[in-house]
Amino acid sequence: ENVYPLTNGVSYNSYVIMDKKTCLLDTVDESICNTFIKKVSEVLGLRKLDYLVINHMEPDHSATISNLLQKYPDVTIICNDKILAMFKNYFEDVAMPYVQVIKEGEVLDLGEHKLTFVFTPMVHWPDNMVTYSEEDKILFSNDIYGQHLASSKRFDSEVGLEISLQEAKKYYANIVLPYTKQAYKIASLAKNLDIEMIATSHGVIWRDHIPEILDLYDNMTTSAKQDKAVVVYDTMWGSTAKIAKAISEGFAEAGVTVSLFNINDTHASDIITQVMESKYLAIGSPTFNNNILPEIASFLCYLKGLAPVGLKYISFGSYGWGGQSVQIIKDELEALKFEELLPAIKQLYFPTNDNLQLIKQTAGYRLQKQTGRYKT
Repeated sequence: ENVYPLTNGVSYNSYVIMDKKTCLLDTVDESICNTFIKKVSEVLGLRKLDYLVINHMEPDHSATISNLLQKYPDVTIICNDKILAMFKNYFEDVAMPYVQVIKEGEVLDLGEHKLTFVFTPMVHWPDNMVTYSEEDKILFSNDIYGQHLASSKRFDSEVGLEISLQEAKKYYANIVLPYTKQAYKIASLAKNLDIEMIATSHGVIWRDHIPEILDLYDNMTTSAKQDKAVVVYDTMWGSTAKIAKAISEGFAEAGVTVSLFNINDTHASDIITQVMESKYLAIGSPTFNNNILPEIASFLCYLKGLAPVGLKYISFGSYGWGGQSVQIIKDELEALKFEELLPAIKQLYFPTNDNLQLIKQTAGYRLQKQTGRYKT
């Protein structure tokens, strides 16, 4: 879980169904292996484990499978063909248990419970699938609808809707965003399923606020945009910071909600969460060794990997002689197929008050013209 700082921690969720046949859905990260095996044993008691459903082979959900097989060597593994191929690669020294490779839509009969499997490839690995229990009206969603959030409480209403939705949004923006087209499939499917609970593999279980999380995913998987702007910059002697502030003031005067970030003060994961739902993005850096400052370069690399869509951009920066930084930023944003909102702003040395006022007015004017707020 080292993609970004986990301000609110993370939980690893695994589920047991006790029926005529017992079934465990997914395992957990190796860091909590002993606790996990102990808890599974306590739940099963004297009963054997009949089935292990593997929805996803990423190590945070699969690393303890080999330990589980030592305790329950007769378990039947339920997985798809892509998961099986990964399994053989991950655990080449482990004696292969009996494996039942299932197809899309196939049903596993446990007795009173019948599990249906839906493949969700590239949300966010090629192997992903989810499991639906019609009798319980539970969607075992693995990473989908999850959050990097740890709590002694299990359910959304116990933790609080605001933090649950915010962490779900941050999780999506930083992990699922590049696979938005694929995520649209499961979001559309979930809206048509009879669901009373979404049992995620990270964070809270959705029970009382299912319409809200489904609405959030509907917005994110359709790349819905709000009238918001994000301004990101780094600065050496304050010139680029002044330009960033002027651009922000122009956005604000045009009635656009704006967030201003010095890249050194806020982690990229928090910034991208806002970028995902914004219409406008401005990025600035002074020229440094004929290039851009390293933290802005890192942010652009992070942005490129997550590939948000539908943004209008401004590139800006200051310089003393070379002045290459603005074009570098512009080229990176053009490669993402963003639309230029204003011509690149390239400032020699320190901007004067007149320079800053012009930047502010130009940004505000252009936005007001585009949104229909401008009045002659």
